[in-house]
Amino acid sequence: MRARIYQPAKTAMQSGTAKTHGWVLEFAPASAREVDPLMGWTSSDDTQSQVRLRFKTKTAAVEYAQENGIDADVQEPKKRRPNIRPGGYGENFATGRRGAWTH
Repeated sequence: MRARIYQPAKTAMQSGTAKTHGWVLEFAPASAREVDPLMGWTSSDDTQSQVRLRFKTKTAAVEYAQENGIDADVQEPKKRRPNIRPGGYGENFATGRRGAWTH
């Protein structure tokens, strides 16, 4: 049984980094999904694809996979570079502003 261990990325609706510090062990689907001819719903007999385990650290997730005989691939996260702009939004309200306020 295969799985992947990764650190989830932030959603498009988030501006912060909440819920992105933990690690997730997610099982790969063992069988393809099938379309029910009567209702048109997709279904699968693979229940492991619905399981998503959360861990606080990467080492805890890797140890769990090794103890239970799960062949897991670890995907390292891509770190975001800081977006710090000199003279950002707060510069609009600075007391030492030289130009006229055109708002």
